[in-house]
Amino acid sequence: MKKTFFGITALLSSCALLLTGCGGDSTTVTNSPNNSSNSNTNNTATNATANTGTLSGAIPIGIAVAQTSNVALLGQEQVAGVKIAEKYFNAKGGVNGTPIKLVFQDTSGDEAGAINAVQNLINKDKVIGIVGPTLSQQAFSADPVAERAKVPIIGPSNTAKNIPEIGDYVARVSAPVSVVAPNSVKAALKQNPQIKKVAVFYAQNDAFSKSETEIFQQTVKDQGLELVTVQKFQTSDTDFQSQATNAINLKPDLVIISGLAADGGNLIRQLRELGYKGLIVGGNGLNTSNILPVCKALCDGVLIAQAYSPEHPGEINAGFRKAYTEEYKKEPPQFSAQAFAAVQVYVEALKALDNKSKVNKLQLPELRTQLNKEILAGKYNTPLGEIGFTPVGEVVQKDFYVAQIKMEKDGSQGKFSFLK
Repeated sequence: MKKTFFGITALLSSCALLLTGCGGDSTTVTNSPNNSSNSNTNNTATNATANTGTLSGAIPIGIAVAQTSNVALLGQEQVAGVKIAEKYFNAKGGVNGTPIKLVFQDTSGDEAGAINAVQNLINKDKVIGIVGPTLSQQAFSADPVAERAKVPIIGPSNTAKNIPEIGDYVARVSAPVSVVAPNSVKAALKQNPQIKKVAVFYAQNDAFSKSETEIFQQTVKDQGLELVTVQKFQTSDTDFQSQATNAINLKPDLVIISGLAADGGNLIRQLRELGYKGLIVGGNGLNTSNILPVCKALCDGVLIAQAYSPEHPGEINAGFRKAYTEEYKKEPPQFSAQAFAAVQVYVEALKALDNKSKVNKLQLPELRTQLNKEILAGKYNTPLGEIGFTPVGEVVQKDFYVAQIKMEKDGSQGKFSFLK
């Protein structure tokens, strides 16, 4: 059994729950015909279960990601990934003939939004499990809500340290930053073996960025490089002139940035405008094509480690890639692939459970509990490659990559070019 997560986090989450209040039922259920519609969901399931009911119709899976706020640059890619998954798996028969139905709740970009979204999915929408939230910062507050309710929750992009340790019902398909981040620094050294001095920037108000920068800073030391400065900022910042100037004055050969797409893109742009010409490594929060309109031509050359490649071999990635490129006219990004994989885990775990005990015969609490066991026990051939989980809920993945942003000179178009 996993250790109970830090008491302070649980206490804060409990307080937040009291502030947001407990929502009433909102979906049609087998034993509660008088429930009202939930106007806060984008796609309310009408066939979920009550707390003591059984499934009636399509199987509701909750999606709690950021559709608004500055985090929406990442959340929108996750929405794209899960919608493709819903269509893909339902076309293949869903769960042994029963379709899945995604139920969306917007987490926005903060902890309160994530707590409210998870609470609504559990108490109003009666989902069997949840994909989300977008940020590790949100997961530390919202995942304990799912844990106390004994509802499986799979992080599609939560890579900070100690996420799976939050509880028995918490897992993630996103590889931890400690595994992924060092790859981009090693790629930078391969491109320029003369790198000696390194400047690090990170968003101090974001749990993931704080966790990631620790890994980056340790990697710098492990590689025998000199860490000349560590500059802090907020994810809401738009002006980085002071921090960028301070770093450039120390003549770094490499800059490493841990932040999100909007702030990270603006920081890259301002570093280049102020004359920095060395290599730049971006963290996982910058791992989205939505950064390209922010720094445009000045994005060129940025290195970012990847847990997904569109060129990964396999039937399911080929199907996902085809569906994504047809819909969005560009290659699928990591955040979409991980979100797709999270839905896939639910579908395949539900199939395995249904083969043992028909899921539409199980009471909701028992269904959630048995489903959680199946999730952790399974092996899944996803667009990310083959993945599984440790007993704690940590993803087990073997394939990783590094990509470099390649932009047109006018900044109108760009892509992630994977390094060999």
